[in-house]
Amino acid sequence: MKTIEERFYDYAVVPVVVLEDTKDALPLAEALIEGGLPCAEVTFRTEAAEESIRLMSEKYPEMLIGAGTVLTTEQIDRAVAAGAKFIVSPGFDPEIVDYCLERNIPVFPGCITPSEVAQAAKRGMKVVKFFPAEQAGGISRIKAMAAPYTMMKFMPTGGIGVDNLKNYLTFDKILCCGGSWMVKGDFIKNGEFDKICQLTKEAVELAASIRK
Repeated sequence: MKTIEERFYDYAVVPVVVLEDTKDALPLAEALIEGGLPCAEVTFRTEAAEESIRLMSEKYPEMLIGAGTVLTTEQIDRAVAAGAKFIVSPGFDPEIVDYCLERNIPVFPGCITPSEVAQAAKRGMKVVKFFPAEQAGGISRIKAMAAPYTMMKFMPTGGIGVDNLKNYLTFDKILCCGGSWMVKGDFIKNGEFDKICQLTKEAVELAASIRK
């Protein structure tokens, strides 16, 4: 049984999804699975997020589904009860991180400063999110921060797409990249799941060519 971190590395790209309507949850899951990325970080900032995670987890238990943009411990409880396998927070919130660690819930907090990475390292964490990636300095900042924290790997998210994916995945401290270019809100809203499937396939092929 592979760990979540090993699965992230294999996928290389994790779709970051915003679902406004639960009716889109299963068609989206199907498109991602068919496209070769059976995983999703579902942002927990919409009314539909909790039920969408539940629907996707029940129908496709093989999918690696997590909750993103988690801001409270109450949201953690709801997300995990719905079937979320991991928690992602936009920043390093000690309360969120410690709550998850105490309950053995995989958590990936956002870290963009050495001080935040130090807080994660002190807790024995091996992987953190880097958000917002491009706006916070991109791969050059990650490389600078990774130098003293040799045990830490990063999951950059924010502003990453087809044009700059290679910049990130060629660095050995990058576990995977979060991206929304294959699951844009308009695609979901317009029911363009064939397009999502095709873009997902292309993302898988691109990642494989980079990491070959």
